[in-house]
Amino acid sequence: MSTAILAEPGQSASTSTASLQVIKRNGALVGFDVSKISVAVTKAFLAVEGDEAAGSARIHDSVEQVTHQVMQAISRRLKAGGKVHIEDIQDQVELALMRAEEQKVARAYVLYREAHAQERASLAPVEAHPTLTVKKANGEVAPLDLGLMKVQVERASQELEGIDGESLVEGALRNLYDGIAEEEVLSALIMTARGRIEQEPDYSAVTARLLLEQLRLETAAALSLPLSLPLAEIYPQALSTFIEQGIHYELLDEAMAAFDLERLGAALKPERDHQFGFLGLQTLYDRYFLNWKGDRLELPQVFFMRVSMGLALQEDDPNARAIEFYDLLSSFDYMASTPTLFNSGTRHSQLSSCYLTTVQDDLEGIYGAIRDNAMLSKWAGGWVTTGRQSGLWAPTSRVPTAAARVWCHS
Repeated sequence: MSTAILAEPGQSASTSTASLQVIKRNGALVGFDVSKISVAVTKAFLAVEGDEAAGSARIHDSVEQVTHQVMQAISRRLKAGGKVHIEDIQDQVELALMRAEEQKVARAYVLYREAHAQERASLAPVEAHPTLTVKKANGEVAPLDLGLMKVQVERASQELEGIDGESLVEGALRNLYDGIAEEEVLSALIMTARGRIEQEPDYSAVTARLLLEQLRLETAAALSLPLSLPLAEIYPQALSTFIEQGIHYELLDEAMAAFDLERLGAALKPERDHQFGFLGLQTLYDRYFLNWKGDRLELPQVFFMRVSMGLALQEDDPNARAIEFYDLLSSFDYMASTPTLFNSGTRHSQLSSCYLTTVQDDLEGIYGAIRDNAMLSKWAGGWVTTGRQSGLWAPTSRVPTAAARVWCHS
Protein backbone atom coordinates (compact mmCIF):
# COMPACT_ATOMS: atom_id res chain seq x y z
CA MET A 1 0.00 0.00 0.00
CA SER A 2 1.39 3.40 -0.94
CA THR A 3 2.01 6.19 1.53
CA ALA A 4 -0.61 8.34 -0.19
CA ILE A 5 -3.30 5.67 0.33
CA LEU A 6 -2.21 4.98 3.89
CA ALA A 7 -2.37 8.66 4.71
CA GLU A 8 -5.97 9.35 3.67
CA PRO A 9 -7.51 11.65 6.30
CA GLY A 10 -10.38 10.42 8.39
CA GLN A 11 -13.91 11.47 7.67
CA SER A 12 -14.29 12.81 11.24
CA ALA A 13 -12.04 15.78 10.52
CA SER A 14 -13.42 19.07 11.71
CA THR A 15 -14.93 21.17 8.98
CA SER A 16 -13.88 24.36 10.81
CA THR A 17 -10.56 24.26 8.96
CA ALA A 18 -12.25 24.68 5.58
CA SER A 19 -11.60 28.44 5.54
CA LEU A 20 -8.19 28.16 7.19
CA GLN A 21 -5.16 29.53 5.36
CA VAL A 22 -1.57 28.46 5.91
CA ILE A 23 1.27 30.98 5.94
CA LYS A 24 4.24 29.45 4.12
CA ARG A 25 7.84 30.31 4.98
CA ASN A 26 8.06 32.73 2.05
CA GLY A 27 4.95 34.56 3.30
CA ALA A 28 2.59 33.17 0.67
CA LEU A 29 -0.90 32.06 1.70
CA VAL A 30 -2.26 28.67 0.66
CA GLY A 31 -5.33 26.68 1.59
CA PHE A 32 -5.13 24.22 4.48
CA ASP A 33 -4.60 20.63 3.26
CA VAL A 34 -4.99 17.99 5.98
CA SER A 35 -3.56 15.24 3.77
CA LYS A 36 -0.12 16.85 3.97
CA ILE A 37 -0.15 16.33 7.74
CA SER A 38 -1.11 12.70 7.28
CA VAL A 39 1.61 12.11 4.70
CA ALA A 40 4.31 13.69 6.90
CA VAL A 41 3.23 11.66 9.96
CA THR A 42 3.12 8.48 7.87
CA LYS A 43 6.67 9.06 6.65
CA ALA A 44 7.81 9.45 10.27
CA PHE A 45 6.17 6.12 11.24
CA LEU A 46 7.69 4.33 8.25
CA ALA A 47 11.12 5.83 9.00
CA VAL A 48 10.97 3.99 12.34
CA GLU A 49 9.24 0.75 11.34
CA GLY A 50 10.30 0.38 7.71
CA ASP A 51 8.44 0.57 4.40
CA GLU A 52 7.16 -2.99 4.84
CA ALA A 53 4.84 -1.65 7.59
CA ALA A 54 2.98 0.53 5.08
CA GLY A 55 -0.04 -1.81 5.16
CA SER A 56 -0.28 -1.91 8.94
CA ALA A 57 -3.74 -1.16 10.31
CA ARG A 58 -2.15 -0.02 13.58
CA ILE A 59 -0.06 2.62 11.80
CA HIS A 60 -3.09 3.70 9.76
CA ASP A 61 -5.12 4.21 12.94
CA SER A 62 -2.25 6.01 14.68
CA VAL A 63 -1.77 8.38 11.75
CA GLU A 64 -5.48 9.15 11.67
CA GLN A 65 -5.54 9.76 15.43
CA VAL A 66 -2.53 12.12 15.38
CA THR A 67 -3.91 13.99 12.38
CA HIS A 68 -7.28 14.39 14.11
CA GLN A 69 -5.62 15.75 17.26
CA VAL A 70 -3.65 18.31 15.26
CA MET A 71 -6.79 19.48 13.47
CA GLN A 72 -8.69 19.78 16.76
CA ALA A 73 -5.87 21.85 18.29
CA ILE A 74 -5.82 24.21 15.31
CA SER A 75 -9.61 24.44 15.23
CA ARG A 76 -9.78 25.42 18.91
CA ARG A 77 -7.26 28.20 18.32
CA LEU A 78 -8.97 29.50 15.18
CA LYS A 79 -12.66 28.69 15.59
CA ALA A 80 -13.78 31.10 12.92
CA GLY A 81 -11.04 30.34 10.44
CA GLY A 82 -8.01 32.53 9.90
CA LYS A 83 -4.30 32.09 9.28
CA VAL A 84 -1.76 29.74 10.83
CA HIS A 85 1.97 29.48 10.15
CA ILE A 86 3.36 26.22 8.77
CA GLU A 87 5.82 26.01 11.69
CA ASP A 88 2.92 26.16 14.17
CA ILE A 89 1.25 23.21 12.44
CA GLN A 90 4.45 21.18 12.59
CA ASP A 91 4.85 22.04 16.29
CA GLN A 92 1.36 20.64 16.89
CA VAL A 93 2.30 17.43 15.07
CA GLU A 94 5.31 16.95 17.35
CA LEU A 95 3.15 17.60 20.43
CA ALA A 96 0.47 15.13 19.27
CA LEU A 97 3.07 12.41 18.69
CA MET A 98 4.53 12.93 22.17
CA ARG A 99 1.07 12.79 23.76
CA ALA A 100 0.44 9.53 21.91
CA GLU A 101 3.67 8.21 23.50
CA GLU A 102 5.23 7.71 20.10
CA GLN A 103 8.64 9.03 21.16
CA LYS A 104 10.63 7.29 18.41
CA VAL A 105 8.27 8.53 15.75
CA ALA A 106 8.35 12.03 17.22
CA ARG A 107 12.14 11.97 17.03
CA ALA A 108 11.98 10.80 13.40
CA TYR A 109 9.62 13.69 12.65
CA VAL A 110 12.00 16.18 14.30
CA LEU A 111 14.86 14.84 12.18
CA TYR A 112 12.63 15.10 9.11
CA ARG A 113 12.00 18.79 9.88
CA GLU A 114 15.68 19.43 10.51
CA ALA A 115 16.74 17.78 7.24
CA HIS A 116 14.29 19.90 5.28
CA ALA A 117 15.43 23.02 7.12
CA GLN A 118 19.03 22.31 6.12
CA GLU A 119 17.96 21.71 2.51
CA ARG A 120 16.10 25.03 2.44
CA ALA A 121 19.14 26.78 3.89
CA SER A 122 21.40 25.31 1.21
CA LEU A 123 19.02 26.52 -1.52
CA ALA A 124 18.49 29.99 -0.04
CA PRO A 125 19.79 32.85 -2.23
CA VAL A 126 23.39 33.85 -1.52
CA GLU A 127 22.60 37.37 -2.70
CA ALA A 128 19.12 38.15 -3.98
CA HIS A 129 18.76 40.42 -7.02
CA PRO A 130 16.84 43.59 -6.07
CA THR A 131 14.25 43.31 -8.86
CA LEU A 132 14.52 40.13 -10.96
CA THR A 133 12.77 36.89 -9.99
CA VAL A 134 12.97 33.33 -11.31
CA LYS A 135 10.37 30.62 -11.68
CA LYS A 136 11.42 27.32 -10.11
CA ALA A 137 10.59 23.89 -11.51
CA ASN A 138 7.79 23.47 -8.95
CA GLY A 139 6.17 26.72 -10.06
CA GLU A 140 7.33 28.82 -7.13
CA VAL A 141 8.63 32.34 -7.77
CA ALA A 142 11.79 33.40 -5.93
CA PRO A 143 14.34 36.22 -6.16
CA LEU A 144 17.10 35.73 -8.71
CA ASP A 145 20.19 34.48 -6.85
CA LEU A 146 22.75 37.01 -8.03
CA GLY A 147 25.26 35.71 -5.49
CA LEU A 148 25.06 32.20 -6.94
CA MET A 149 25.80 33.55 -10.43
CA LYS A 150 28.91 35.28 -9.08
CA VAL A 151 30.05 32.11 -7.28
CA GLN A 152 29.56 29.99 -10.42
CA VAL A 153 31.62 32.40 -12.52
CA GLU A 154 34.31 32.64 -9.83
CA ARG A 155 34.65 28.84 -9.66
CA ALA A 156 34.72 28.53 -13.45
CA SER A 157 37.48 31.17 -13.66
CA GLN A 158 39.87 29.65 -11.13
CA GLU A 159 43.53 29.54 -12.26
CA LEU A 160 42.64 31.29 -15.53
CA GLU A 161 43.94 34.70 -16.58
CA GLY A 162 42.21 37.39 -18.55
CA ILE A 163 38.71 36.57 -17.26
CA ASP A 164 36.51 39.49 -16.21
CA GLY A 165 33.99 37.74 -13.98
CA GLU A 166 32.09 40.88 -13.04
CA SER A 167 31.41 41.92 -16.63
CA LEU A 168 30.49 38.31 -17.47
CA VAL A 169 27.74 38.37 -14.85
CA GLU A 170 26.60 41.82 -16.01
CA GLY A 171 26.45 40.60 -19.61
CA ALA A 172 24.33 37.61 -18.63
CA LEU A 173 21.96 39.80 -16.60
CA ARG A 174 21.21 41.86 -19.72
CA ASN A 175 19.77 38.69 -21.30
CA LEU A 176 17.48 37.87 -18.38
CA TYR A 177 13.92 38.98 -17.70
CA ASP A 178 11.66 38.94 -14.68
CA GLY A 179 10.09 35.51 -14.12
CA ILE A 180 12.64 33.61 -16.23
CA ALA A 181 12.87 29.85 -15.66
CA GLU A 182 15.54 29.15 -13.05
CA GLU A 183 17.46 26.70 -15.25
CA GLU A 184 17.83 29.34 -17.99
CA VAL A 185 19.98 31.60 -15.78
CA LEU A 186 22.99 29.32 -16.05
CA SER A 187 22.36 28.97 -19.79
CA ALA A 188 22.60 32.77 -20.06
CA LEU A 189 26.00 32.69 -18.35
CA ILE A 190 27.15 29.96 -20.74
CA MET A 191 26.03 31.87 -23.83
CA THR A 192 27.65 35.09 -22.61
CA ALA A 193 30.97 33.35 -21.92
CA ARG A 194 30.79 31.54 -25.26
CA GLY A 195 30.57 34.84 -27.09
CA ARG A 196 33.93 35.92 -25.63
CA ILE A 197 36.01 32.91 -26.70
CA GLU A 198 37.33 34.66 -29.82
CA GLN A 199 38.48 37.61 -27.69
CA GLU A 200 40.19 35.49 -25.02
CA PRO A 201 40.88 31.74 -25.48
CA ASP A 202 40.58 31.08 -21.73
CA TYR A 203 36.86 31.74 -22.02
CA SER A 204 36.61 28.34 -23.72
CA ALA A 205 37.57 26.71 -20.41
CA VAL A 206 35.22 29.01 -18.48
CA THR A 207 32.33 28.12 -20.79
CA ALA A 208 33.12 24.41 -20.52
CA ARG A 209 33.13 24.60 -16.71
CA LEU A 210 29.83 26.44 -16.64
CA LEU A 211 28.38 23.80 -18.98
CA LEU A 212 29.78 21.14 -16.64
CA GLU A 213 27.90 22.77 -13.75
CA GLN A 214 24.71 22.71 -15.82
CA LEU A 215 25.32 19.04 -16.58
CA ARG A 216 25.90 18.30 -12.88
CA LEU A 217 22.56 19.83 -11.94
CA GLU A 218 20.74 18.06 -14.79
CA THR A 219 22.25 14.67 -14.01
CA ALA A 220 21.72 15.02 -10.26
CA ALA A 221 18.04 15.74 -10.84
CA ALA A 222 17.65 12.85 -13.32
CA LEU A 223 19.37 10.33 -11.03
CA SER A 224 18.00 11.75 -7.73
CA LEU A 225 21.49 12.61 -6.47
CA PRO A 226 22.24 15.34 -3.87
CA LEU A 227 22.28 18.73 -5.56
CA SER A 228 24.53 20.29 -2.93
CA LEU A 229 27.52 17.95 -3.37
CA PRO A 230 30.47 18.96 -5.58
CA LEU A 231 31.43 16.74 -8.50
CA ALA A 232 34.39 15.17 -6.70
CA GLU A 233 32.03 13.73 -4.08
CA ILE A 234 29.12 12.90 -6.36
CA TYR A 235 31.02 10.91 -9.01
CA PRO A 236 31.23 7.47 -7.28
CA GLN A 237 27.52 7.58 -6.44
CA ALA A 238 26.71 8.87 -9.93
CA LEU A 239 28.37 5.86 -11.56
CA SER A 240 26.53 3.20 -9.55
CA THR A 241 23.19 5.00 -9.85
CA PHE A 242 23.65 5.49 -13.60
CA ILE A 243 24.40 1.80 -14.17
CA GLU A 244 21.35 0.82 -12.13
CA GLN A 245 19.02 3.28 -13.86
CA GLY A 246 20.52 2.62 -17.30
CA ILE A 247 19.72 -1.09 -16.97
CA HIS A 248 16.27 -0.25 -15.63
CA TYR A 249 15.55 2.00 -18.63
CA GLU A 250 16.91 -0.73 -20.96
CA LEU A 251 19.71 1.52 -22.17
CA LEU A 252 22.59 -0.59 -20.85
CA ASP A 253 23.58 -4.24 -21.11
CA GLU A 254 22.52 -6.11 -17.96
CA ALA A 255 26.06 -7.54 -17.76
CA MET A 256 27.24 -4.09 -16.65
CA ALA A 257 25.77 -4.78 -13.20
CA ALA A 258 28.37 -7.53 -12.64
CA PHE A 259 31.23 -5.01 -12.34
CA ASP A 260 32.60 -3.89 -8.96
CA LEU A 261 31.00 -0.44 -9.15
CA GLU A 262 32.49 0.70 -5.85
CA ARG A 263 36.00 -0.05 -7.14
CA LEU A 264 35.34 1.59 -10.49
CA GLY A 265 33.74 4.62 -8.84
CA ALA A 266 36.85 5.11 -6.71
CA ALA A 267 38.99 5.00 -9.87
CA LEU A 268 37.22 7.98 -11.47
CA LYS A 269 39.28 11.17 -11.78
CA PRO A 270 36.97 14.22 -11.63
CA GLU A 271 39.87 16.63 -12.15
CA ARG A 272 40.10 15.43 -15.75
CA ASP A 273 36.84 17.25 -16.47
CA HIS A 274 38.93 20.43 -16.64
CA GLN A 275 40.77 19.14 -19.72
CA PHE A 276 37.71 19.91 -21.84
CA GLY A 277 37.33 22.98 -23.97
CA PHE A 278 33.83 24.20 -24.66
CA LEU A 279 33.41 22.66 -28.12
CA GLY A 280 34.50 19.20 -26.95
CA LEU A 281 32.20 19.10 -23.94
CA GLN A 282 29.30 20.62 -25.88
CA THR A 283 29.67 17.91 -28.54
CA LEU A 284 29.54 15.16 -25.90
CA TYR A 285 26.57 16.85 -24.23
CA ASP A 286 24.62 17.18 -27.49
CA ARG A 287 25.40 13.84 -29.13
CA TYR A 288 27.12 11.26 -26.94
CA PHE A 289 25.88 11.25 -23.35
CA LEU A 290 23.07 8.75 -22.79
CA ASN A 291 19.81 10.37 -21.81
CA TRP A 292 16.35 9.40 -20.71
CA LYS A 293 13.47 11.55 -21.97
CA GLY A 294 15.86 14.37 -22.75
CA ASP A 295 17.69 14.40 -19.39
CA ARG A 296 21.38 13.47 -19.49
CA LEU A 297 22.30 10.55 -17.26
CA GLU A 298 26.09 10.66 -17.74
CA LEU A 299 28.79 12.96 -16.43
CA PRO A 300 32.01 13.05 -18.48
CA GLN A 301 34.01 10.62 -16.35
CA VAL A 302 31.00 8.31 -15.98
CA PHE A 303 30.72 8.38 -19.77
CA PHE A 304 34.35 7.30 -20.21
CA MET A 305 33.93 4.57 -17.60
CA ARG A 306 30.75 3.27 -19.27
CA VAL A 307 32.62 2.99 -22.57
CA SER A 308 35.53 1.27 -20.82
CA MET A 309 33.26 -1.19 -19.03
CA GLY A 310 31.65 -2.15 -22.32
CA LEU A 311 35.06 -2.76 -23.87
CA ALA A 312 36.12 -4.93 -20.90
CA LEU A 313 33.04 -7.15 -20.69
CA GLN A 314 34.79 -10.17 -22.24
CA GLU A 315 38.20 -9.66 -20.60
CA ASP A 316 39.67 -12.10 -18.07
CA ASP A 317 39.69 -9.41 -15.36
CA PRO A 318 36.94 -7.00 -16.44
CA ASN A 319 37.36 -4.56 -13.51
CA ALA A 320 41.11 -4.14 -13.94
CA ARG A 321 40.82 -3.83 -17.71
CA ALA A 322 37.99 -1.31 -17.44
CA ILE A 323 40.18 0.89 -15.24
CA GLU A 324 43.04 0.60 -17.74
CA PHE A 325 40.78 1.54 -20.64
CA TYR A 326 39.32 4.41 -18.59
CA ASP A 327 42.75 5.86 -17.75
CA LEU A 328 43.63 5.81 -21.45
CA LEU A 329 40.40 7.40 -22.69
CA SER A 330 39.90 9.99 -19.96
CA SER A 331 43.48 11.25 -20.33
CA PHE A 332 42.83 11.92 -24.04
CA ASP A 333 45.94 9.87 -24.87
CA TYR A 334 43.67 7.75 -27.04
CA MET A 335 40.10 8.24 -28.19
CA ALA A 336 37.81 5.51 -29.48
CA SER A 337 35.74 5.94 -32.64
CA THR A 338 32.22 7.35 -32.62
CA PRO A 339 30.33 4.01 -32.71
CA THR A 340 32.36 2.79 -29.73
CA LEU A 341 31.60 5.96 -27.75
CA PHE A 342 27.93 5.74 -28.69
CA ASN A 343 27.30 2.06 -28.13
CA SER A 344 29.85 0.49 -25.78
CA GLY A 345 28.09 -1.03 -22.78
CA THR A 346 24.64 -0.56 -24.27
CA ARG A 347 22.16 -3.19 -25.43
CA HIS A 348 23.37 -2.67 -29.02
CA SER A 349 27.14 -2.89 -28.78
CA GLN A 350 28.08 -2.14 -32.40
CA LEU A 351 31.60 -0.78 -31.93
CA SER A 352 33.11 -0.73 -35.43
CA SER A 353 33.22 2.35 -37.63
CA CYS A 354 33.57 0.87 -41.12
CA TYR A 355 32.02 -2.08 -42.93
CA LEU A 356 32.49 -3.55 -46.40
CA THR A 357 29.30 -5.15 -47.68
CA THR A 358 28.63 -7.13 -50.83
CA VAL A 359 25.48 -7.02 -52.95
CA GLN A 360 24.32 -10.33 -54.39
CA ASP A 361 23.25 -10.35 -58.04
CA ASP A 362 19.48 -10.60 -57.53
CA LEU A 363 16.65 -8.38 -56.26
CA GLU A 364 16.56 -9.95 -52.79
CA GLY A 365 20.28 -9.37 -52.44
CA ILE A 366 20.06 -5.79 -53.72
CA TYR A 367 17.25 -4.63 -51.43
CA GLY A 368 18.50 -6.75 -48.53
CA ALA A 369 21.81 -4.91 -48.78
CA ILE A 370 20.01 -1.56 -48.70
CA ARG A 371 18.26 -2.60 -45.49
CA ASP A 372 21.50 -3.88 -43.92
CA ASN A 373 23.36 -0.69 -44.81
CA ALA A 374 20.59 1.44 -43.33
CA MET A 375 20.80 -0.43 -40.02
CA LEU A 376 24.59 -0.03 -39.96
CA SER A 377 24.18 3.70 -40.49
CA LYS A 378 21.57 3.91 -37.74
CA TRP A 379 24.12 2.73 -35.17
CA ALA A 380 26.90 5.05 -36.43
CA GLY A 381 28.64 2.63 -38.79
CA GLY A 382 29.99 3.76 -42.14
CA TRP A 383 29.92 1.42 -45.12
CA VAL A 384 31.17 0.81 -48.64
CA THR A 385 29.14 -1.51 -50.88
CA THR A 386 30.60 -3.55 -53.70
CA GLY A 387 28.49 -5.04 -56.49
CA ARG A 388 29.29 -7.29 -59.44
CA GLN A 389 28.61 -5.79 -62.87
CA SER A 390 29.99 -7.40 -66.04
CA GLY A 391 32.49 -9.37 -63.98
CA LEU A 392 33.98 -6.26 -62.26
CA TRP A 393 33.73 -5.20 -58.57
CA ALA A 394 32.67 -1.58 -58.20
CA PRO A 395 33.26 0.03 -54.75
CA THR A 396 30.40 2.49 -54.76
CA SER A 397 27.23 2.92 -52.73
CA ARG A 398 25.34 3.70 -55.96
CA VAL A 399 25.65 0.13 -57.20
CA PRO A 400 22.44 -1.16 -55.49
CA THR A 401 20.32 1.53 -57.16
CA ALA A 402 21.90 1.02 -60.58
CA ALA A 403 21.66 -2.75 -60.32
CA ALA A 404 18.03 -2.60 -59.22
CA ARG A 405 17.15 -0.51 -62.27
CA VAL A 406 18.77 -3.12 -64.54
CA TRP A 407 16.83 -5.89 -62.86
CA CYS A 408 13.52 -4.06 -62.98
CA HIS A 409 13.85 -3.29 -66.69
CA SER A 410 15.23 -6.66 -67.82
